Amino acid sequence: MRLLISATMLLLVAACGSDQSGNEVAGGNSSAPLPQIQAPNGDWTQTVVETAEGGFRMGNPDAPVKLVEYGSFTCGHCAVFTEEASAPLRDTYVKSGQVSWEFRPYLLFPTDPGLSMLLRCQGAGPFFRLTEQLYADQPNWMARLQALPPEQLQQLEGLSPQDKTEALVRAAGLDQFFRQRGMPEAKLNSCLSDPEGLQKVAAITEQGNKDGVTGTPSFFINGKIVENASSWAALEPKLRQAVQ
Repeated sequence: MRLLISATMLLLVAACGSDQSGNEVAGGNSSAPLPQIQAPNGDWTQTVVETAEGGFRMGNPDAPVKLVEYGSFTCGHCAVFTEEASAPLRDTYVKSGQVSWEFRPYLLFPTDPGLSMLLRCQGAGPFFRLTEQLYADQPNWMARLQALPPEQLQQLEGLSPQDKTEALVRAAGLDQFFRQRGMPEAKLNSCLSDPEGLQKVAAITEQGNKDGVTGTPSFFINGKIVENASSWAALEPKLRQAVQ
């Protein structure tokens, strides 16, 4: 697995390592209605499952267009994308049955392993809702980490990967975030101390590296990486083109 940015460097990092420009792409009519594929339960956005690759997929499993997103939960660019894209992705594309949307966590910052593990432990159903809430609250929990004294950061650097994962979650107040959303303390502790859980989220990042991910957010449409599309304004025309 690639090395994560250190806890000390976390205080200084604002970008997410993406080399994608996010330039808008011309083409496609984003206002035209999409052909509808009827969902058995009436709403494809209510169909969320864990995939064999370790991500979570919303929508029609047989959708002709399969969107895969690699994102870091600590990435500011990813938070902006989620704010802009979640509603239209769900309501226009996933609900049509033409597009499925899979999110795969990518470990880019020291806080990412713990967040990824806790989200996985909450299961498929609430995954996308909790992800949106986590990104929306990102300025608050990042501010707590940036306020940590230097001596505490130095102590974090001396911890094992598993212990550092848990310590960062608690330092950011993210344990309270998950408790407020129904995760008992015993489950939270068990999840963060599970070495297999840490290995699973690390393996997703390793696969992303093999697939050509160099930063977040990164997107694939039907297995092919989408260049220069780290924003919704840049991605949507390419998604619309794939549907048409």
